[in-house]
Amino acid sequence: MGRFGANWRRTISYLRRNGFRNTCYAAAERLFCRGEEYCYEDPPEEILEAQRRRHWERKPLFSIVVPTYRTPEPYLREMADSVLCQTYDKWELVLADATEDDSVKRIVEELTTGRTGGERLRYMRLAANQGIPGNTNQALRAAEGDYVGLLDHDDVLTPDALYEMADRIEKEEKAGRRPLLLYSDEDKCNQDRSVYYEPHRKENFNLDLLLSNNYICHFLVMEKNLLQSLEFREAYNGAQDYDLVLRAAAVILPEEERIVHIPKVLYHWRCHSASTAENPQSKRYAYEAGLRAVQDFAACRKWNAKAFHKRHLGFYGLRYEPDLLTVREDVGAVGGRLLSRMGPGPWLRVAAGAMDEEGNVLYRTLPDGFSGTMHRAVLLQDVAAADLRLFRLRKECQELFQKVTGVPYVTVPSEDRFDESTLPPGTDVADLSLRLGRALREAGYRVCWDPEWSRRLWQEPRIVKMVDVWNVSQ
Repeated sequence: MGRFGANWRRTISYLRRNGFRNTCYAAAERLFCRGEEYCYEDPPEEILEAQRRRHWERKPLFSIVVPTYRTPEPYLREMADSVLCQTYDKWELVLADATEDDSVKRIVEELTTGRTGGERLRYMRLAANQGIPGNTNQALRAAEGDYVGLLDHDDVLTPDALYEMADRIEKEEKAGRRPLLLYSDEDKCNQDRSVYYEPHRKENFNLDLLLSNNYICHFLVMEKNLLQSLEFREAYNGAQDYDLVLRAAAVILPEEERIVHIPKVLYHWRCHSASTAENPQSKRYAYEAGLRAVQDFAACRKWNAKAFHKRHLGFYGLRYEPDLLTVREDVGAVGGRLLSRMGPGPWLRVAAGAMDEEGNVLYRTLPDGFSGTMHRAVLLQDVAAADLRLFRLRKECQELFQKVTGVPYVTVPSEDRFDESTLPPGTDVADLSLRLGRALREAGYRVCWDPEWSRRLWQEPRIVKMVDVWNVSQ
């Protein structure tokens, strides 16, 4: 049944978990919201050749660790070739093989014979299969690099993946920072890699988005000593990468600028019937492990919060008691969505709320009930600024609020939000919200956006045909 069968299984599962109404919204969004038109191509050969000839002031060694188990021969060869063909040449590929026979070993021996770079393939035959966490840990202990990159046995790297990592490390070190964790964008490909799709354009480090799902995922590179000190935890099998990233973030958080995002696709995630990428239900236990990892993070921070599953598999929330601002000393303000009848269609749409550093409204025009790309529009996340018309502020930040806005922080009677009527007539609310968000972040606070907290700005009575709704910007 291919991808149609996988989509059908996902739809039935979603209906059982979330009911008819939410399933209708999800189906409408999937059918009628146009995603990014995407076609991956390797960088031109002249660019790749220039990367090969580059002079480096310091060349870190990358250890690429791969646990293998009954890996199909075409996947194994393509994975290994993707490392052998890197334009950056200081690496080692450490394969920890738990396969019962010598099928993987035989192919690796072929690859190490007569191939440039073949001598850098290090094969480890494991005595027993301890699952992905245990098998990967054995490879990690043997890694000799300055940094360790994680690669699944059926996925592939782009030819410039390690070059881009090394380039960014050099730039960060020149700026006086040594990165501890780096990650890139990624996409998906079909079994024979003839089609690439669903590019994942990621955020820079965003703690609250990370607590909602493992948006970091692939390609992940971590400083070796940090990774070896953490290792993978077998109790989190299926979500071992997510658990690892959360624990690494907990260590790095006082210096989160040492978590670096490279906004370029460097990793192809192969989708087939057994992979989580194609069939989320194939590893339902992974989502339970992910939930425990989020709960562990909250407990480690001593937050009074309870982790729960959101509507979409692999996405989580935290219920804070009594509320987020009381529990989290790092959060200065929380904003919500402002909805309006705008644009085509019968639905309320996002008109204002979360903003980026340039003042652009995130998820603007997205209909209420839709979740947006990678479901980000329904996830709690850190933002540059939040619209003052739906704004909660912690007490310690009220003096800063008055300094920026010129008015005291006063709430609407019986509502826990700022009373924007106290602002002078003609105030540019968007600009003021942006300046306040910048001031809060400079003072060391996060500004969070909670999409479950909504307010209607206005309504325009009108009769609209359903056909007008479908060209929706995400």
